[in-house]
Amino acid sequence: MDWDVPSVTYSSQEVPDASSQVNSSQIQSNKRQKELESKFRQFLRQFQKDRNHESYHYRETLHANYQQRDWKLVVDYNHISFFDQMLSEEIRNHPAATLEIFEKAAIQVIAMNLTPRPNIESMPPFQIQIVNFDRNPVHIRDLGSTNMNALVVVPGIIISASRVQTKATKLTIQCSNCRSTKQIACPGGFLKAPLPRQCEYASAEKNEKRCPLDPYIALPDRCEFVDMQTLRLQEDPENIPTGEMPRRIKLSCDRKLVDRVKPGSRINAIAIYETMPAASKNKNKDKSGAFGVQIPYLRIIGMEEQNESLKKGSNLTAEEEERIQEMSRDPELYDKLSKSIAPAIFGYEDIKKAVCCLLFGGTRKHLPGGARLRGDINVLLLGDPSCAKSAFLKFVHEIAPIAVYTSGKGSSAAGLTASVIRDSASGEFHLEGGAMVLADGGVVCIDEFDKMREQDRVAIHEAMEQQTISIAKAGITTILNSRTSVLAAANPIWGRYDIDKSTAENIDFQSTILSRFDLIFIIRDIKDAKKDATLATHIINLHINQNVDSTVAEGAISSENMSKLVAYARHNIKPKLSIPAAEHLRNHYVRFRKEAKTRKESSAIPITVRQLEAIVRISESLAKMELKDQANVNHVKEAVRLFQVATLAAAQTGEMGSSGMGNDPEFQRKVMRAEKYIQQRVMIGEAKQISKLTRDAIQRTGLEERAVNAAVMIMVRRGDLEFKNKRKKIYRRR
Repeated sequence: MDWDVPSVTYSSQEVPDASSQVNSSQIQSNKRQKELESKFRQFLRQFQKDRNHESYHYRETLHANYQQRDWKLVVDYNHISFFDQMLSEEIRNHPAATLEIFEKAAIQVIAMNLTPRPNIESMPPFQIQIVNFDRNPVHIRDLGSTNMNALVVVPGIIISASRVQTKATKLTIQCSNCRSTKQIACPGGFLKAPLPRQCEYASAEKNEKRCPLDPYIALPDRCEFVDMQTLRLQEDPENIPTGEMPRRIKLSCDRKLVDRVKPGSRINAIAIYETMPAASKNKNKDKSGAFGVQIPYLRIIGMEEQNESLKKGSNLTAEEEERIQEMSRDPELYDKLSKSIAPAIFGYEDIKKAVCCLLFGGTRKHLPGGARLRGDINVLLLGDPSCAKSAFLKFVHEIAPIAVYTSGKGSSAAGLTASVIRDSASGEFHLEGGAMVLADGGVVCIDEFDKMREQDRVAIHEAMEQQTISIAKAGITTILNSRTSVLAAANPIWGRYDIDKSTAENIDFQSTILSRFDLIFIIRDIKDAKKDATLATHIINLHINQNVDSTVAEGAISSENMSKLVAYARHNIKPKLSIPAAEHLRNHYVRFRKEAKTRKESSAIPITVRQLEAIVRISESLAKMELKDQANVNHVKEAVRLFQVATLAAAQTGEMGSSGMGNDPEFQRKVMRAEKYIQQRVMIGEAKQISKLTRDAIQRTGLEERAVNAAVMIMVRRGDLEFKNKRKKIYRRR
């Protein structure tokens, strides 16, 4: 079938010229660039925050920064949108090219105000940093091809930061044969400038020798460089779907954005979503086919740090703040809050009140000389299995705006604190924060705390009291913040609490770690017919009424309202002890120490100055619940009561035996005989099996097994003996 194709003929003047089309496009591009430069200059020179005052914010800031040799300008995106909507659209859709024009306009504005007017080419480049880009944040797992080369806001946690490096912005290259030089520009971010493969004078007649392929070498002393740093951003723990691995992405920072944040900082990254070629393992691969799958990364042009304790507390509306203030005036707020903590769990009123205090926390203090006193409250739940310890941890993990949940068996010292990782690409070492760094400003829930290795528990000593993590590895020496509360759950040594043994024998923790917990609750599963019947009825009703009555599961105060109250109180309220409350607390502390002194032996849980500070923190948290600036005597009385039913009760049962035999003079003599026998049988520097030593003592001296065990515990607490091999052996130190 023949098709009639219309023939088109051109005269010699009408034939389209490809070069003329290219020139036309270039002219249009240059015209557009000049138009944008003009509008940016108008914005920098004419923008006023307040029309009633003759104050030109960006013009004055630009001049002041130039005088101070601070080559940057922070620009609010909302100001650009208000001044000219077209400019804001250009920055959002074509950020890389538009910001380059913006920086050029900033230099021109500075040059206009200087006399004599300098050469613009010789002036240092200014960096424009964008803040308050009020678009909806895009999470790392939602980034896709639709966001490519556009401006995005990505929230997350910085988990690692490289050392500051240098990156070339302009390269001066020279041909190794004919010595001709030329300049080439380097793209931003992680992209590299490809060197020309052939010299442009390769076929020139003046060359005695033909220029080979790839003749160019860089001249470092004639190149222009800027500082550059690589960061890694990870999703916020609370935004990770259940069962999913956290997503990460690389960040590229340059110039004045380097060394702005440390691992553990929560930021909103305002950046350009770009790609770089994937590194090929096959060195002989054809370069023409190397462009294919690309690795995405973010080129930072602005950074907003959100490292306040709970950022939600500063973003509440006026109506929500008014509702919170009205809620704080309720005289029964404390009881309602405690009953709303894990309402599905029956009983444990004091533990719920302690968890409530942990969520609010005390006041962090900065002393003269740089010392800091923590305001976060640490709570340990120690007891029998099936006592809802893990349920408390899960609830706190859900209700706290910032929280990290981990298990002691699956956590190492590096996973909890920080680790030094070697980058496979560059070979450099960089820091990567652990759970306590990622939960900065929130709560770390550690389940199975007793299953942790002893060296891993020692690693969090500093993080729990000083709230810092010191790193000195692989040439990296730094200090990271870990301003977090610790809620830990643990079982006794033998799985269940043995009433025939003392608290010290049931607890497999050293006093160094126990003293860092403000409140320690010993939970026992006591068989009581009346209590068991009530508990069984409560659990059965939960199963029967599931998804029927949501108010019962929610509690007196909803989880959402409680989360907002916690966020608002932690962010805005900083209570302190009143003078009468401080006097009342001092008298109680002296009495506690006096009672501890009258005991025959030291308890498993010592009463020290840390416990005094713990009561202060609890008093401040009780005042913070009511949004009060001062903790009064009633707050101190309740804090002392919580301390007595928790830590002090555990410490007082830490004497020899729990059935009152510690005060029996006859038993005391048997314990002293057992001590002498152990000193005779175990030499200094020797280790022996406890079971064999106890059996020999019973056979040879007729002592009771309990007296031998009590003697071992006393000598261990005194420092004469040390447990080895999971308490199966004792080692005599002196």
